[in-house]
Amino acid sequence: EEMRALFPKIAEAYDNTVRIADMCNLTFEFNKYHLPEFKLPDGIAAADYLRQLCLEGFEKKYGPGREEVREQLFYELDMIEHMGFTDYFLITSDFIAYAKREGIPVGPGRGSAAGSVASYCLDITTVDPIKYGLYFERFLNPERVSMPDIDIDFCERRRGEVIDYVKRKYGEDHVAQIITFNTLKAKNAVRNVSKAIGLTFAEENELAREIPAVLNITLKDALQSSKRLKEMYDGDERIRRVIETAMALEDMPKDSGTHAAGVVITKNPVCEYVPLALSKKDDSITTQYVMTTLEELGLLKMDFLGLRNLTVIHDAENEIGKTVPGFSIDTIPDDDMATFDMLAAGKTSGVFQLESAGMTGVCTGLGPKSIEDITAIIALYRPGPMDSIPRFLENNRHPEKITYKHPLLEPILKVTYGCIVYQEQVIEIFRKLGGFSLGQADMIRRAMSKKKQAEIEKERRTFIEGDPSRNICGALKNGVPKDVAAGIYDEIYDFANYAFNKAHAVAYAVVSYQTAYLKCHYPREYMAALLSSVLFYPEKVAEYTEECKVMGISLLPPDVNESDDMFTVSGDNIRYGLVAVKNIGRGFIKDLMAERRLHGPFSDFEEFCRRMYGGDLNRRALESLIKCGGFDSFSVKRRQLMMVCEPVLESVADAKRKNIDGQLDLFGLTDASSAQVQGRHMALPDVPEYSRRDLMTMEREVTGLYLTGHPMDEYARAVKRLGAVSIGKILTDFGKEGGNTDFQDNQQVTIAGVISGVKTKTTRNNSLMAYITLEDGTGSMELLAFQRALDTGGIYVKDSLPVYITGKISARDEKEPQLVVDTIRPLSDLDPMPGEEAPPAE
Repeated sequence: EEMRALFPKIAEAYDNTVRIADMCNLTFEFNKYHLPEFKLPDGIAAADYLRQLCLEGFEKKYGPGREEVREQLFYELDMIEHMGFTDYFLITSDFIAYAKREGIPVGPGRGSAAGSVASYCLDITTVDPIKYGLYFERFLNPERVSMPDIDIDFCERRRGEVIDYVKRKYGEDHVAQIITFNTLKAKNAVRNVSKAIGLTFAEENELAREIPAVLNITLKDALQSSKRLKEMYDGDERIRRVIETAMALEDMPKDSGTHAAGVVITKNPVCEYVPLALSKKDDSITTQYVMTTLEELGLLKMDFLGLRNLTVIHDAENEIGKTVPGFSIDTIPDDDMATFDMLAAGKTSGVFQLESAGMTGVCTGLGPKSIEDITAIIALYRPGPMDSIPRFLENNRHPEKITYKHPLLEPILKVTYGCIVYQEQVIEIFRKLGGFSLGQADMIRRAMSKKKQAEIEKERRTFIEGDPSRNICGALKNGVPKDVAAGIYDEIYDFANYAFNKAHAVAYAVVSYQTAYLKCHYPREYMAALLSSVLFYPEKVAEYTEECKVMGISLLPPDVNESDDMFTVSGDNIRYGLVAVKNIGRGFIKDLMAERRLHGPFSDFEEFCRRMYGGDLNRRALESLIKCGGFDSFSVKRRQLMMVCEPVLESVADAKRKNIDGQLDLFGLTDASSAQVQGRHMALPDVPEYSRRDLMTMEREVTGLYLTGHPMDEYARAVKRLGAVSIGKILTDFGKEGGNTDFQDNQQVTIAGVISGVKTKTTRNNSLMAYITLEDGTGSMELLAFQRALDTGGIYVKDSLPVYITGKISARDEKEPQLVVDTIRPLSDLDPMPGEEAPPAE
């Protein structure tokens, strides 16, 4: 009616919308699966073919005997067929087999699928569920039929090839990526509304800061937990309006995206089941329904995840293979004590899952001696279970202090030093003590994790006394006293909400161990691969470069005769790759490497220009190679090469033209050139080299890093006297999974570093503010400097100037922390202590 009043001349259009709606006749089918059919060999049924593949894998993995495992496999196959998921397993097994045939690294497992013997025999996972005490029912529960969820990690670089294979096999129109919707959370909603109604930046910042940094907190909860926020709400009409408007917007979609890994595969074309859309990012086809809706409609959703660490392992294998032919990560021992000793010493930088400060602390406290120990660390270091870490470590150090409420618990909890850590342990306790089936036990675990109180209280009685109607004998019949059984049930309930899926933890522990083994035994090859994986993330490159120094490995600058596209081993050190040098394209790098293979190394600068001319070589590319030190091995100064760069290119170009015309004077110069020719070589001007600081500045200009040193090196002692904290420490603390512990929002700190970027803007009240990027060799941080700070320190806001800055940390939403500047001073102001060199004059 409102629209009719606004546009009275098109009344017919409103009637037609109702008619169209009445003509639509669509019924959604829930709880019915629409799996694509796997193309089978002639003359064999899907269930028989799956059984055949599993038995072939069984013989390879387990060999003769092991009848109890064979029985488990047959049980799983029966369940899979009964639930209607035979094609699901065949489809998954097929594209993983394709990946492995093509040399695309695949992870050992992810999620609960690693608990299945069938998955293991099909090579979907490579973690033996029998060895690690994992359960099929945690993956597929016969008590609660739902679509399996097998998420697969692939090499980050080649993940797309597997998706392309699936598209070719089932048809482009049968495969689509999945849409996601980003929603407004409390802080974000407040900030958006604050801007809309005209609050100043400072007011907006103050209001947002009062919302506790708790994951998924609502504004209603924030008002109850923050006294200051409630005072602002009650005392300021504008603030009340902001918060009430933001409450109405909470959890509303703000924009759409494409799921990082989710792909839907359908029996008929996808458009017959769901509406489709074009992705804003790359025009790929996506569903208009989110993942949970697709699952409710019975569509097959697969997660093709790209895991950077698999790419790192693969690249390290290739590099190691140059000196150790046939090396394979799949054949390394799983009990290497040197690797465990390295972890126990806290040398975890670059080790998958274990490199955060908190994880490192647990590693040094525990001193892991097995993959089981690494599994426990991964499972424990997260909100909730973290409270059990002190007891876990104490029991590990003093096993004589471990006590069990009942002897039946010992074989279940012994591997975790008497602590409940895993969901699988919860399931086993229900089975061994209470007499539940594994499926029944998993149902109760789920109820506990979702805090379904009525069901929890009902099952407490069942656990203790049993339930003959469900064939559950109860703990009393298993010899557990009533008060002990009640205590055990309470302990399970307290921990069930936080207990971690062991199948996932053990699969990731395997990857953690593999990366640690490579770092321990092949440090140069591993660190080169690791650096290559973060090539376009300067903070991570800086972090791992520092780790290389600690390990006694030098990072050598790019070199036209030594560098490949990525980081590579060069003797006892690592050589920087050419890919990250600005203005150098992949096509040029490919041509350069091919030229070296065919005709050998380059002997001098002019020969390089002559041999590489004609492709993607141009002045900008050549200058970038000079600035990063790519020609330093020719024993010439970078300033000299910068001065002759253009004349040499002109000379080569002229020679090429003359060759085309049948002339052979390769080094004849045009009259316009002022350069001199001595024999066949151009004379280099006799000039001094650039200053050390200029050289480093040019390196950073073209690579994003200082390669042959850092401007802060000469100020190391002065920075220590200041009590300045490293940017890397601040970023690492706020990036921890468990939340920041060493630094807080609004905390006053001093940092020191080199200014590497400045952007200025004028605020609404016509004052100046600047966004300054500061980096110190451990990381870079954005600083916010307002008019007051700029009035006193603005003259020092210059690119590449070393400064020290005081200010307050500002941690906003999910973004990296910033620093709101109070003062800016140049480091050259600091007087040297006795024995220190004075910093050079600016």
